[in-house]
Amino acid sequence: MFLLPVAYLSATADENPTKAPPKGFRQIYKEEGPAAFAKAIRNHKGLLLMDTTFRDAHQSLLATRVRTHDLLNVSPFVAHNFSNLYALENWGGATFDVALRFLHECPWERLEEMRKLIPNTLRFLHECPWERLEEMRKLIPNIPFQMLLRGANAVGYTNYPDNVVYKFCELSVQAGMDIFRVFDSLNYLPNLIVGMEAAGKAGGIVEAAISYSGDVSNPNKKKYDLKYYLNLAEELVRAGTHVLAIKDMAGLLKPRAATMLVGALRDKYPELPIHIHTHDTSGAGVASMLACAQAGADVVDVAVDSMSGLTSQPSMGAVVASLQGTPLDTAIPLNMISEYSAYWEQTRTLYAPFECTTTMKSGNADVYINEIPGGQYTNLQFQAYSLGLGDFFEDVKKAYSEANILLGDLIKVTPSSKVVGDLAQFMVQNKLSAKDVEDRAEELSFPKSVVEFLQGSIGQPHGGFPEPFRSKVLKNMPRIEGRPGMSLAPLNFDSLKQELQEQYANVSDKDVMSAALYPQVTKDFLGFREIYGPVDKLDTRIFLVGPKVGEEFEVTIEKGKTLGIKTLAMAEDLTETGEREVFFELNGTLRSVLIKDKEARKELHIHPKADKGNKSQVLHIHPKADKGNKSQVGAPMPGTVIDVRVKVGDMVEKGTPLVILSAMKMETVVQCPVAGKIKTVDINMGMKLEAEDLLITLE
Repeated sequence: MFLLPVAYLSATADENPTKAPPKGFRQIYKEEGPAAFAKAIRNHKGLLLMDTTFRDAHQSLLATRVRTHDLLNVSPFVAHNFSNLYALENWGGATFDVALRFLHECPWERLEEMRKLIPNTLRFLHECPWERLEEMRKLIPNIPFQMLLRGANAVGYTNYPDNVVYKFCELSVQAGMDIFRVFDSLNYLPNLIVGMEAAGKAGGIVEAAISYSGDVSNPNKKKYDLKYYLNLAEELVRAGTHVLAIKDMAGLLKPRAATMLVGALRDKYPELPIHIHTHDTSGAGVASMLACAQAGADVVDVAVDSMSGLTSQPSMGAVVASLQGTPLDTAIPLNMISEYSAYWEQTRTLYAPFECTTTMKSGNADVYINEIPGGQYTNLQFQAYSLGLGDFFEDVKKAYSEANILLGDLIKVTPSSKVVGDLAQFMVQNKLSAKDVEDRAEELSFPKSVVEFLQGSIGQPHGGFPEPFRSKVLKNMPRIEGRPGMSLAPLNFDSLKQELQEQYANVSDKDVMSAALYPQVTKDFLGFREIYGPVDKLDTRIFLVGPKVGEEFEVTIEKGKTLGIKTLAMAEDLTETGEREVFFELNGTLRSVLIKDKEARKELHIHPKADKGNKSQVLHIHPKADKGNKSQVGAPMPGTVIDVRVKVGDMVEKGTPLVILSAMKMETVVQCPVAGKIKTVDINMGMKLEAEDLLITLE
């Protein structure tokens, strides 16, 4: 188990252990309101920093896998030694989904625990996204928290009824959130306004963000020029933003462009705080942030040194050292950054399987060509490996650039970046060039995200949809005009809560909110929590890889109550249901438990010499579709069947949706290649398939 940094231990050794951390900008916000907070930021002498280590840094470097356990360990140190930060970014974006889906945590609890005023005691939460937020707030009462809000998409990948977005912001403020960085993946103003109004009504600080693409310093890049950004900024200021942000999600903002853009905004809005976000993918991030500061930015985003660089944010230490002794001095001691960095350098080793550095060893300026957002880079990498494209990631990056042009040169950030990424992987997997995609658009079965984007499900892109590509793909499918969420009926929260309470115990309003955003993921989480309990109390290595035989470890389940566990042995033989008996000691008492051995069950399923007398051992080989036979429809990618739209005997037209497959959050709608009658349906719901497995036969 990791210890708190030495500086924190020495700083508190001779002091009252319950001493509150120094006051920060949060006190101004809580006592005087968002407008006073914004004024204080603008009047501050010196550059302010927002630390992204608790969210975007690990999203970009470690596929968002860092657990609340490791964030809470260092939270008291941050509260006591970094009280002059503008904010900590610790929530929103992909953290909500990943906490529920992979970490089995409640993000709400994470926030609330960090906000507790307990600077000398580590608190452990029940695993849930809201609790993650609450846990952090308990530990860091003085520094403002900032989250990433996807406008009308809240923290999801789709549109929700407006009352869901408003309720989400209300609960977030209650759990300890302060600043809402509101953006839209297409810079679509109606979607931005919904998020801004929801955050403002909840009492939060509204930081409206303009997502940056292109290059304002390059006169040949005309779609997203300086005039475009100034016009959008004017709309956001008119809508009442407290802080204006530039969200450079791919690290495309070069130093000269930064000087031009920030300088123009500062001249136009001398009283408005300006906050700049970037990624260091190219290696030019520190230079760009220093240029932003010189041009008049009030705040820039950084990550602690050992969690910075590559697809993460620029180095905190580098920015701080560069400005020491200048009028923009941050007043943050370098030795404190060193202690903070040492903790994360050690902690990061636990997450080695999720490292982006498995293929990316250094900064790469090809980001100026492919424009892949830093937060998507590692996830795109993992998706590529899961789809069998791990050796072709360079091809995926090249296809990403081509897919972007096919889709009209988009602003690329979740969820629009997912659309581009899904199309890129689809192209590589099916060996399609950009010309192939254009020429065969009417017959191809595109990823669901691509089809829905072209329908208008995430909003209207600047410059309109690409034609004739859009019409070829959609054919006679319906199109959405205007703001997608505007026509959605309000969600009935009481009905949803009743439904959840019928299946699970101890359902809170925050669980209901999670289910409104991620229905199946939340149900899976609630079921997991009922079976396994609060797994966040486990040390990270134990959680990720499990204990070794003979290993002793401790688990603190509540203050003053610690369990001593020692793994003794595992039975060699499996039970008929695929379970294995595990023997262990609990506080010195011998115990045993039956655990499903998932890996062994996989081996039984695929072993070529199945026991004919054992019905649980069945060798199943799914038939492949004949590529030359248009009456046979095959799977265009590996994945799980999540929807079957037709049945035997149905008459179908060319382009009719037949089946939806899902793999690593990429969904593909398989369309009918020709008109005809459904002869056989060769798959079932939930079936896991390989590429080219037979789905449907036609007459």
